[in-house]
Amino acid sequence: MSGVPTSFHLGPLDFHTYGFGLAIAAYVAYLYSRHRLARAHFDVESFGRFAGVLIFSGLVGARIANIATNWSYYNGHPGRWLAVWQGGLASFGGIALALPVAITLQRRWWPQSSLARFSDAVLPALVLGWAIGRFLGPQFMVNGGGHITHQWFGIRYEGQSGKRVPVPIIQGIEDGLLWGLLVVIEKKWTTRVAGLLSAIAMMIWGLVRAYDEHWLLGDESHSGSLGVQFAGLTLAIAGVVIFVRQYVVQHRHGVLQESDA
Repeated sequence: MSGVPTSFHLGPLDFHTYGFGLAIAAYVAYLYSRHRLARAHFDVESFGRFAGVLIFSGLVGARIANIATNWSYYNGHPGRWLAVWQGGLASFGGIALALPVAITLQRRWWPQSSLARFSDAVLPALVLGWAIGRFLGPQFMVNGGGHITHQWFGIRYEGQSGKRVPVPIIQGIEDGLLWGLLVVIEKKWTTRVAGLLSAIAMMIWGLVRAYDEHWLLGDESHSGSLGVQFAGLTLAIAGVVIFVRQYVVQHRHGVLQESDA
């Protein structure tokens, strides 16, 4: 076992440890996002509502994607559709629904600012929240590990036989390193062309997520696994397109300057 129980009881109620971990990660991401937006001179009065709607839409999208990719399990059992306490959230499904919701709300509540500037302010906070979430969420859930391994770093997870590759820990480290890289890039350069920071985050995170799914976690015959790999590569390609476009703008106008700090 990973050392922490996957659930605990309080009277008649059954609480899942990973849920508390994800809640902590979401709260940290919220506070950090709010701080970064305020530092970038955004009005943060509406950010609480924005974050609430975004979290809800992300959960709905993640659940819908999980149901769609595991239809044989859910077909004929509508009661299972809402049983989120039994697990079953697909991260890219959450992103797929939360992204258009975020764009719509950003244009409505911060129409004076570009989406690129808003994204540059928020994305590093989301990456940090994701890193914390991997350590405190999937690490303590049933079937949280990756492929079986006989290496020293293997960990036993409830619901899985043998030692498993500790994918949540690996992804937490990966996302933590990405967050650190984004902070360094942000401090190293004064970027007047918005969107470059977001593009870098999209490229790296998408590629790493696809790699992890293919080599450490996924099952090639499973549609959900293939979907994650495809979504990761698509996100990375979108990041490349944005980066190239912004890089061309940067060279055309000469507005990317290295800071003296």
